[in-house]
Amino acid sequence: MIRNCCYLLIISIVLSCNDEQRVFERNIDFDEQSWVVSNIPAFEFEILETNRTYDLFYNVRNSISYPYHNLYVKYSLEDTLGNVISSKLQNMDLFDPVTGKPYGDGLGDIFDHRILALDKHQFERPGVYRFKVQQYMRQDTLPMILSVGLRVAYSEPETTP
Repeated sequence: MIRNCCYLLIISIVLSCNDEQRVFERNIDFDEQSWVVSNIPAFEFEILETNRTYDLFYNVRNSISYPYHNLYVKYSLEDTLGNVISSKLQNMDLFDPVTGKPYGDGLGDIFDHRILALDKHQFERPGVYRFKVQQYMRQDTLPMILSVGLRVAYSEPETTP
């Protein structure tokens, strides 16, 4: 398992070195490889360009031993004054619900997912924003969720046909 984590780390570093779209990215590892409902990761990121749109993604790392096919989370996005400007309950499929085949990029028994949380969002003012994410499953402690993170990237420019 340690070898698999090392391979994933190397792949992540190589892929992230040439990433011009990324504005912010951070992942938080969970102790005991479990996500406790009271653990609500918060990510602070700075927006400088208000004339652009941004996509916000969840980064989720799980073991193939995760006991469910999906993961419900609720996010809240707070502006520079601490006001909630967006909040939503979202479902993420980590495995095919019929076949059980894992989605995402995997090596060994560890899988990484990048799942869109909010697309083409335009921030009204420059400053530091906060994104919080809470697991919203019917279980206090979710085993085999190894980490969760946030990626903020410039939205891809729309192409005209």
